[in-house]
Amino acid sequence: MTLNPFPALNDPQVLTDVTVMSDRYEKALGENILHELDALFYDGAETVRYGVGENLYGFEEIQAFRRARTGGSPPREVLRRVITAVGQDVATVDLEFRRIGAEKIGRQSQTWFRTPDGWKIIAAHVSLMGAGS
Repeated sequence: MTLNPFPALNDPQVLTDVTVMSDRYEKALGENILHELDALFYDGAETVRYGVGENLYGFEEIQAFRRARTGGSPPREVLRRVITAVGQDVATVDLEFRRIGAEKIGRQSQTWFRTPDGWKIIAAHVSLMGAGS
C-alpha cells in the first residue's frame, strides 16, 4: 500500500463541499441568478476575475460587470472538471467548457477558500482557446 505523500491534498469532505459549491455556481451562471453569483464570490478588494474580454479587480467591479451583461453568460456545457483541495480551507476548480453552438473550447479556473460565511471564490479566470489549439 502506497501512502499519500501529500496528505493535505484532496480531503474527501473538502472535495465534496467544493463540488457542491461548483455545482451551485454553474446553476447560477446558467440561469443568470445574480444574487447567487454575488454570494459565491468573496466581497472584498482582493477578489479578481479575468474574463474573456475583461480584467476585473475587486468584488464591486465583478458585480457591476455581471449587472451590465445583458442576458448573462452564454449557455455552455461542461466538458471536464478537476477539483483539487489543498488543506482544509483552499481548493481549485478547473474546467473545460463549450458554449452551446460554438466550436472553441473554453477554460475556467477558480480559487475557492473557506470563510466564516462558507466557501467563496477569490480568484477566477475564463478564457477561450484560439483557433487550432
